[in-house]
Amino acid sequence: MAGKVIFDENTCKGCELCVRVCPVNIVHMDKERINIKGYHPATVKEMDKCIACGSCAKTCPDVVIRVEKL
Repeated sequence: MAGKVIFDENTCKGCELCVRVCPVNIVHMDKERINIKGYHPATVKEMDKCIACGSCAKTCPDVVIRVEKL
């Protein structure tokens, strides 16, 4: 099942837990940008590979990730 990952990037603190748990390795830290808190936010590369497992959202301690099944 395909999915879409949505981040509240301005509340991400860059802990990278979501990066570590993604089974298809599509979540990474955006080293090109800095959010309003001064952190590199998490983002998704290759959204079309998302399997909507929700691991990233379940792991995020600050609840900044939402996964939608398409």
